[in-house]
Amino acid sequence: MTPPAAAPPPTSTTLVVRVPFDAAATLAYLATHVVPGVELLTTDPADPAVGTVERLVPDGDGGVGRLVVHLADDEVRAHVVPTASGRAGWTQEQVRELLARWFGLADDLADAVSHLRDDEVLAPFVAARPRLRVPGHVDAIEVAAQTVLGQQVSLAAARTFTGRLAQALGTVHAGGLTLFPTAAQIADADPGELRAALRVPASRSRTLVGLARACADGLDLHATDDPAGTRARLLALPGIGPWTADYLALRATGLRDVLPAGDLVLRQALGLDKPRDVEARARAWSPWRAYAAQHLWSGTVLARLTRAASPARPRSTARRGS
Repeated sequence: MTPPAAAPPPTSTTLVVRVPFDAAATLAYLATHVVPGVELLTTDPADPAVGTVERLVPDGDGGVGRLVVHLADDEVRAHVVPTASGRAGWTQEQVRELLARWFGLADDLADAVSHLRDDEVLAPFVAARPRLRVPGHVDAIEVAAQTVLGQQVSLAAARTFTGRLAQALGTVHAGGLTLFPTAAQIADADPGELRAALRVPASRSRTLVGLARACADGLDLHATDDPAGTRARLLALPGIGPWTADYLALRATGLRDVLPAGDLVLRQALGLDKPRDVEARARAWSPWRAYAAQHLWSGTVLARLTRAASPARPRSTARRGS
C-alpha cells in the first residue's frame, strides 16, 4: 500500500502595499501601545519614519504565523512565516486584509483630508500630517482587553497590565513571542486569580472576564452592520461605559464616524469640559470623526515624544492620548 503523500511544507508570504502612509505617526502610536512579550517594535534612532513590528498571528486553522511588518513612509512591507501546523500559508489577499485592518490602509484618505483640512482646530494637524491613518488591530480581543485594562490609567500602565495578561494566559512560541489569549481563554479565567496575576482592581478583572465571555458567546467586535446594537450590548456589560464602547468601535470595529467624546485628551485639546460639548463640536467632522480624533491624539503623542527628547521636559500623566 502506497503511503499517503506528505503535506507540502508551509510557505511564507510577502506583500508590499504602497499607499500614502505616515510611518512616523504610526510608529509613535505603536510605541505607546505594543504589548510586552506579544509585539516587538524596532525603530531607527536616526529616522523616526522607519521601523519594524513583529508578532504572532493565528491563521484560524490551528496554525500560527510569525508576522514581520516593515514600516516606512508610503510603504508597508509584510512577511508571514508559518510556525506551526495548520494553514499551509497565507495568501496575499489575507495579508492585505490584515494590514488594512491594522493600519487603516483601505480608508479613503483623500476624502478624509479634504473634509477635515479646513476645520479651524484640525487644520494645522492635517497640514502637518496629511498621510496619517487611523490604526486598528490584529486581534479584536487583544485591543478590547487593552482598552478595558487602560480605563482610568496611563498608556504605559495599560501596556503593562495587558502584557501580564498575555504572560498569564497566552502561549509562548519559539523565538520568545507570546500568542495573545483568545476570548474563550480569558472567559474561562477566574476573575480573582486574574486580578492577582495582573495586579489590577477586582472590578477591572471582572469587567475583562465579562467582556471576554460576551465575545466568546457571540458578541462580534468586527461587525459593522449593526454598530448601535453592538454598542448597546457593550454598555449592558458591567464596567463598560461610553468611552470604552466608542473607543472599541473606533479601534476594534474600525468605524470611521465615531470618537469617544469623554476622552480626556480630546477634551483638553478642544478646551471643552463636557462630553456632550465634544459631541456637538465633532458633528462637523462627520463622516471622519475617527480621523479627527486620531489627528488630535497623534499630535499629543508626538509632542510628548519631542519633549521627551529634550534635556528638560514637563511630566504628564494625562489619559489618554491614544
